[in-house]
Amino acid sequence: MKFILASNNKGKLKEMKAIFEAMGHELISQSEAGLSLEAEETGESFEENALIKARAAAKALPFPAVSDDSGLVVDALSGLPGVHSARYGGEACKNDGERVAFLLKNMQGEKNRSARFVSCIACVFPNGDEITSEGSCEGSISFAPRGENGFGYDPVFLLPSGKTMAEITDSEKNRISHRAVALRNFETKLREYYADK
Repeated sequence: MKFILASNNKGKLKEMKAIFEAMGHELISQSEAGLSLEAEETGESFEENALIKARAAAKALPFPAVSDDSGLVVDALSGLPGVHSARYGGEACKNDGERVAFLLKNMQGEKNRSARFVSCIACVFPNGDEITSEGSCEGSISFAPRGENGFGYDPVFLLPSGKTMAEITDSEKNRISHRAVALRNFETKLREYYADK
């Protein structure tokens, strides 16, 4: 089955495409489907934002639209950056590196470094049916970036193994990440959805 990813994030597409292919599905980006769309993420939760993006793409295309809204939740920062992870730091932070530096600055002197990545996957079908699933990955915030892989906050997200998310391979990440967990949960719900048809 073909799904459209309601996102222009290349890192997210690469990660999700590999997982979708392993599930036996095709995932293409909205730009590959000829859609140029940037839905405004006005939700107060990952699920709300994921649904906003998937609904917008599903209205425009005759395929099921899938979106992921995910972010970093840091306990010492009262859950920030959370749903604002991609815009953390506002206009002053224009790329991943600047957002990571801003996060580390806000964590200076903080002993409690516990954090988690959270992902919500939403799928909206052409008939309006919706499926959502969530996943998380527990870890902590390192004191400095390490690793060359991944994107976003991966270089400062320390896994229980002692490696950052940016120090593990793509295949390892696709087994343990918040997005991988959410997608496994999504696959189960998708099978149940089709079984009921």
